[in-house]
Amino acid sequence: MLGYLIIICLVVNIYSGIAFAIEEKPVYNPATVEKIMASASVSELKAKSYILMDASTGQVLLENNSNERLPIASVTKIMSMLLVMEAIDSGKISLQDTVTASEYASGMGGSQAYIEPGEQYSVHDALKAVALHSSNDVTVSLAELVAGSEEAFVVLMNEKAAELGMKNTQFRDCTGLTDVDHYSSAYDIALMSRELITKHPKILEYTSIYMDSFRNGEFQLVNTNKLVRFYSNCDGLKTGFTRAAGFCLAATASRNNMRLISVVLGEPDSNTRFAETRKLLDYGFANYESVEINKKGDLISDISVKKGKVSKAGAVIGNDVKVLLPRGQKTKIVRQVSLNEEITAPVKAEQKVGEIIYKIDDNEICRVDIVADRDVEKINIGHIFVRMLRSWFTLGKA
Repeated sequence: MLGYLIIICLVVNIYSGIAFAIEEKPVYNPATVEKIMASASVSELKAKSYILMDASTGQVLLENNSNERLPIASVTKIMSMLLVMEAIDSGKISLQDTVTASEYASGMGGSQAYIEPGEQYSVHDALKAVALHSSNDVTVSLAELVAGSEEAFVVLMNEKAAELGMKNTQFRDCTGLTDVDHYSSAYDIALMSRELITKHPKILEYTSIYMDSFRNGEFQLVNTNKLVRFYSNCDGLKTGFTRAAGFCLAATASRNNMRLISVVLGEPDSNTRFAETRKLLDYGFANYESVEINKKGDLISDISVKKGKVSKAGAVIGNDVKVLLPRGQKTKIVRQVSLNEEITAPVKAEQKVGEIIYKIDDNEICRVDIVADRDVEKINIGHIFVRMLRSWFTLGKA
């Protein structure tokens, strides 16, 4: 009898561990979500941590406990997708390359596509399985393709996190199945999400899909991020759940030339994470607007060039100037231009010749360099002589 009890306890423990690691299938009940949205203000969210960020500028619009270190479950895969997209865009791998599943990858638990050792599929199909279904086994197989092993891939993940300034992040795997010493923060997740969608926007072609398939239609994929279907213009990004992490979501949506990133961590249930994400995004779109003040290359004025083959160069805006402002503020923007009266050759295109500071009510909102629009070579003796001859002939004709 004692033996049977021991066996039963072991089985219970094994299945409890598996349940801990499995990402629950998200539910979206429209009536429940609407009720949650109506029940509290944006300052009274149930998430343990949240943030709302403008993707273009990185400006934080709302946050609470955004630097707290928390388990993040499958939201981890944002970093995995970022490294895969970097490998694609650098030419290291391509969307048409073949991924071969290892025995190790096929043994991943939790949410999976049930790949078999030796099974093959394209990087394109693998990205769909990761972005929509959050397939742990397929994620590991991609990590192995990029870095040779999951362990080596995790090293790259942590190096990239350090590069991006993610000070409250540590990765132990590429899937998010690990809860011990594997953590991030809402702010750090927003940083890596911003890097992914602004530097590698093609990923949105995958994260915006609601339904698709894997294995030539044999395995159905339904996006775990229900806002892709139920929230206007939402096209990403990644859900996550374990018992330790709670219900998490990093989402992004774009309206009126403005893209926002929302992150909620530690939500009590699936509908609440979707409702509170909607509330954050609604707040951002209702209260802020993206304003393009100047475009790269806009001419400010001509500038004199001393000792140059030509006497003038164009002084132009060095970069696009785009800011996020509370609605109704854009008419208050004033420009403070500081420009060199003259410059000395040689001059290089993109060389700084001044700057513009943009202000509202004497408060700086941004600044941009003014640069030369062309190369100007330094004049030599031969050019001086030719210039003198032209001057003499001009005077003679007069």
